[in-house]
Amino acid sequence: MKAKALVYNETGKPLEVLTLQEIDVPAPRADEVTIALEMAVVHPSDMGMIGGTYGRLRELPAVAGREGVGRISAVGENVKNLAVGDRVRMPEDAGVWREAITVPADEVEKVPADVPAELASMAFINPMTVWRILHDFVELKPGDWVLQNAGSSALGQCLVQMAHALGLKTVSMVRNVEKWEPVLKNLGADAVLPEEKDSIKKIAEIVGGKANLPKLALNSIGGESAARLTRMVGFAGTIVTFGGMTGDLIRFPTREFIFNDLRLRGFWMDRWNRAASAEAKAEMADKIFAMMRDGKLNMAVDAVYSLDEYKSAIARALEGGRNGKVLFKA
Repeated sequence: MKAKALVYNETGKPLEVLTLQEIDVPAPRADEVTIALEMAVVHPSDMGMIGGTYGRLRELPAVAGREGVGRISAVGENVKNLAVGDRVRMPEDAGVWREAITVPADEVEKVPADVPAELASMAFINPMTVWRILHDFVELKPGDWVLQNAGSSALGQCLVQMAHALGLKTVSMVRNVEKWEPVLKNLGADAVLPEEKDSIKKIAEIVGGKANLPKLALNSIGGESAARLTRMVGFAGTIVTFGGMTGDLIRFPTREFIFNDLRLRGFWMDRWNRAASAEAKAEMADKIFAMMRDGKLNMAVDAVYSLDEYKSAIARALEGGRNGKVLFKA
């Protein structure tokens, strides 16, 4: 059968290089299944991949998109563990901004059907990045503080909710406190500070003294914002960088390195996924879906578009001031 897909033949600006095309989707052979799209997400990393700046690029021509869920629409012979109607993750490496795809059944990850499709489609990048950073870098216990910049971002809102569910406390740096403090507090944030130099003086008072300064900070901005984090963490604190929204160089002060024994780390979810076992991935996914099912983790949706409306969807995703992700629907 034929299916629509958003394809790029060369890297560049998404609105210039993406085209809506019809591609062939073969019927499933033995040990294969066909997946029909339910929902897919538009991420900044998608723009980086299309633009040619992401850490791992696809062979061209390529279908765009990294995260989404679909339903099994057909199964081939010998497929035992999947049935028509099962919800599964859209295969990331093949590109998910497409109506359908046929793949080997043993490469498919099942997704709970009792989690709304919009929420399930956003489970695999931001929540899993947060989960790994909270568990893999610093030994945290309930009551410990975690610090982040870009607190109003989709990932920042995930951190607030997941940390709250784990008994951790959060300080979130944002550009517009008046707008974002009530939103983040409603999600479980403990403190929201403006993205400015004066906040360095306030954090010790907020957390109850220098002894309680955060052991862990998350940086996804770079530049001066990242440098401020080095002055807001405690002794031997760890700052994990997983994004660079500004593109500015990070200039960490030598004094903080020497006298505060700081650790600087980087994290890329893509690399973790390629190295992790299926069991480790499933264990993490189960815990994240349980949070979603229990109402402890929700993620905002700004707008939903069809693949035919991709120009409007991409334009909206590139706009500032959104509170939520842009999604594609089947």
